[in-house]
Amino acid sequence: MDFAQQLVNGVQIGSVYALVAIGYTMVYGIAKMINFAHGDIIMVGSYVALIFFQSSGLPVWGVIAATAAVSAVLGVTIERLAYKPLRGGSRMSALITTIGVSLMLQNGFLLLFGSSPRPFPNHFTGEGFTLGGVTVSRLTAITLVVTVVLMVLLTLFVNRTRVGKAMRAVSEDQGAAQLMGINIDTSISITFAIGSALAAVAAVLYSSTYPLI
Repeated sequence: MDFAQQLVNGVQIGSVYALVAIGYTMVYGIAKMINFAHGDIIMVGSYVALIFFQSSGLPVWGVIAATAAVSAVLGVTIERLAYKPLRGGSRMSALITTIGVSLMLQNGFLLLFGSSPRPFPNHFTGEGFTLGGVTVSRLTAITLVVTVVLMVLLTLFVNRTRVGKAMRAVSEDQGAAQLMGINIDTSISITFAIGSALAAVAAVLYSSTYPLI
């Protein structure tokens, strides 16, 4: 029974990691770069969500949506200012730049918020349910549902929409995609926006599970 309980807990945190990994691999697959700053977008999302919870009065789903929007804008801004000028250059230059952006975000938020952990509110409280002697909390259930829904929506977006097909074309062959009239810069920016938004959702779910940031 303990094994089954830990398996449920592992699936919960694994779902959060899946959201992080999707955004990370999307950027690598389309922009062909390893974004070391992706983890710091999650950190930013946690602090942004905390600020919204403390000052905005928005409901929890409104906070998640607002945090995702802020993170998406941040991701696109970083891509346009730091990564786009290096497109077409050496991969080492892009790699070093992502590390630099990571350090900038880390130290910037260290100056703003300090190094002490801050409590993060869990708004997904309430009774869960028991299945075969295994307790599934409300937060665990919500995490699984949110992850599955976002994965399905992202799959439909990539496979069925014009923008998604353009992103797939850029991933396969940027030169051929450009010859077919696809705007590579726009496709990459959308990729960063989606990846950063998913990281923000993961940040709220992770911080609610382990309520210290």
